[in-house]
Amino acid sequence: MRDSEGQKAGYSWARASALMMTAIFASRILGMLRDTVIAFRFGQNELTDAYRAAFQLPDLLFFMVAGGALSSSLMPVFSKYWEQGSKDEAWRVFSIVATVMVGITTALVLLLELIAPIAVALMFPGFDADRLTLTTQLTRIVLPAQICFLLGGLMMATLYARKHFLAPALGPNIYNIGIIFGGLVLALWLGVSGLAWGALLGAFVGSVLLPLLVMRRLGSAFRLEFNWRHEGAREVFRLMLPVMFGLSLPGIYMLILRVFASWLPPGAISALDNANRQMQAPLGIVGQGIALAIFPALTSLAARAEWGTLRLTLRQGLRLVWFLTAPATVLLVVLAEDISRVLLQYGKFTPADTQLTASALQAFALGLFAWSGQALIARGFFALRDSLTPVLIGSAVTALFIPLCMLFMRVLGWGHVGLALATSMAATAQMVWMLQILNRRIPRENGAEPTPLMGFLARTGVATLAMGAMAWGMHTGLSILLPPFQTNLRSFLVIVLVATASLGLYLAVCQRMGIREVEYVQRVLKRRGQANA
Repeated sequence: MRDSEGQKAGYSWARASALMMTAIFASRILGMLRDTVIAFRFGQNELTDAYRAAFQLPDLLFFMVAGGALSSSLMPVFSKYWEQGSKDEAWRVFSIVATVMVGITTALVLLLELIAPIAVALMFPGFDADRLTLTTQLTRIVLPAQICFLLGGLMMATLYARKHFLAPALGPNIYNIGIIFGGLVLALWLGVSGLAWGALLGAFVGSVLLPLLVMRRLGSAFRLEFNWRHEGAREVFRLMLPVMFGLSLPGIYMLILRVFASWLPPGAISALDNANRQMQAPLGIVGQGIALAIFPALTSLAARAEWGTLRLTLRQGLRLVWFLTAPATVLLVVLAEDISRVLLQYGKFTPADTQLTASALQAFALGLFAWSGQALIARGFFALRDSLTPVLIGSAVTALFIPLCMLFMRVLGWGHVGLALATSMAATAQMVWMLQILNRRIPRENGAEPTPLMGFLARTGVATLAMGAMAWGMHTGLSILLPPFQTNLRSFLVIVLVATASLGLYLAVCQRMGIREVEYVQRVLKRRGQANA
């Protein structure tokens, strides 16, 4: 198949990718503001460690049940009925899955509320009694939010299947606004508990009220139904168990990191969380944004057995993901301290806290390309309704990840930086392994085979090295030449100058080497400019 044909077929998802990346970019900006508010109000210490740790038990429930597992399992089945014209059956599957899973999740939340003290003590063996008590209190506040995330995730899956992307992308914005409200307003009376109450409020408004209003406007057909033996519902549940582990690995890694970091000095958990969230900004905008936008196209192509177009769409998606994450990685590594200072070093957040976060960010950034690629590759498996393979690969990689954490943190004495580095290494191993297997699983169509990625990777690598050399040289020079003035403003100026110049060089080198993703970026920027004119 010629590239022009693939580009025509992929136009809709490319435009959806631009929309998703824009919406998620706004969410990441709000997320950074959220972290700035937390840093200003509380710093990076025992209180923030307890707040971050309070999400351990809810996050585990989210990743396993209420997170991407159900929505990613529902979407291919819902899309199959929808594409075949059986819309009533599609809504029946949604109704059954929502009814059954909301009931199960509510029961689990009530159970975890009861056993929270025991669970928190088991998960954070390095915490003292005061931190365990505070962590338990905050955990009980945020646990009910998982019911909101579950129901919202299912509603958003139906919106994705019908090619509506904006409303689901706005949910995280409202969630972040809730936490910001908790830090700026509720914390004045409730202390660090105000952050937890703000998170619960944001989860309800962003994940339940917003998609519910959109679904009512677009049309939906929900009714209470417990017939879990329905063929479509059974297929969703069958896919869910493997998918929930395959999609939740990034979050599970952070859960494991928090357990290890509970033995490190106070502030280590917060530093890892802060650094990971800074790395998650480009990951969410690029990797997850493109993966979410392309997933409906993949499921539709797989349902119609258009294997050649499916291969080409995946290849184009991976090219775009890696083209965009390469410069982001360079900037995160070179500008880690400046980024952490601009985002966090206010109020009670000290320069020492900035150093702690920046060193972890550099290690996390090395795995950015892998996490971004994995987000798309995993959905390639799910589109094929093969959710077992990612689980097997993820299980094997997790078995490697835990010894790596012990080696880097304890044996080599690299502390929290070693934990972040172990995460990046595990992510890279997982992505490469999954890509090799997926390439063999997609049937070949009449011998057609897209152009191999190696040439693209080599040319992008050359451009990335050139950009890295320029970014490092400029950063070193500016650190010497710029006169001392307000620390955060100085770092912001360094970020703007280094990022602008080095990104310009990256795009120029890529264009000179014939990497056509440059044209895509130029078209997106041109459309944004025309829209704002």
